Amino acid sequence: MKKRAVKKQKAPVSGLASSTVRLPSGMTAFRALPKAKGKRPAMILLHERYGVVQHTKDLIIKFAKAGYVALAPDLFWRFTGDRKALERGDARADIRDSEALDDLGTSIDYLKKLDVVDPGRIAVMGVCQTGRQAVLPATDRADVAACVVFYGAAGGKEWTTDEFRPVLIETLLEKLSCPLLGVFGEADHIISVDDVLRFRGALERHKKSYHIRIYPDAPHGWLNDTMPGRYRKEAAVDAWNLLLAFLKKTMNGRSKEKISWVFESDFSANYDFKKNVRME
Repeated sequence: MKKRAVKKQKAPVSGLASSTVRLPSGMTAFRALPKAKGKRPAMILLHERYGVVQHTKDLIIKFAKAGYVALAPDLFWRFTGDRKALERGDARADIRDSEALDDLGTSIDYLKKLDVVDPGRIAVMGVCQTGRQAVLPATDRADVAACVVFYGAAGGKEWTTDEFRPVLIETLLEKLSCPLLGVFGEADHIISVDDVLRFRGALERHKKSYHIRIYPDAPHGWLNDTMPGRYRKEAAVDAWNLLLAFLKKTMNGRSKEKISWVFESDFSANYDFKKNVRME
């Protein structure tokens, strides 16, 4: 396997307070506070399979610059193996649903106790491996305002069960208590267009609000600018704007009054999932 490029630590962003904090459970999290005053919306960002690496921290800073109190909990804090191997992509840590629910519950409760957070406007976003985990808290409690999934939660394993994922994603979506944004790529080698359509179908069967977009020629991991082979700047910029617009629309206290379905796709008429390959 090719080694994953590790981005060098960036200098702190002027005016933004960022730090690693320890939550009551012992789990650590990277946190950034916006310069804006008053009660602010909050985003819990879940990391990719590499852990809380520079890309995750970069996104936390971007959320803070957009006015959000942003928190990235380390869902791998129970992992006792080689963390450097995880960061390189040479090892993998699986996450149990029960543990993720505990960790996300701790994260939500932590944010709700901060004076700068509006407790009615807390969203959860999962990327890649943690797409499923972003869905979990909104199936277990009613205080999640929005759920965001970037190229996760819809792949093959989600439609079966195992010791880590004892509940089908279909069943989880039936219990979803907030609107969901799903962002995917045509060239993803893990999640096919058919998987996305199946995911959409589950949301519609259970009458859940969603906005789903499939970006053309975008491989798995295309939001990550620390991986040049995967990163797609045009799609990343557009998806970030889509994300902020979705959050503004749904985190206003009125999003649960109606059911809204938006599906946008742009993929080739000759699309063949078997031709999609992993990009570095």
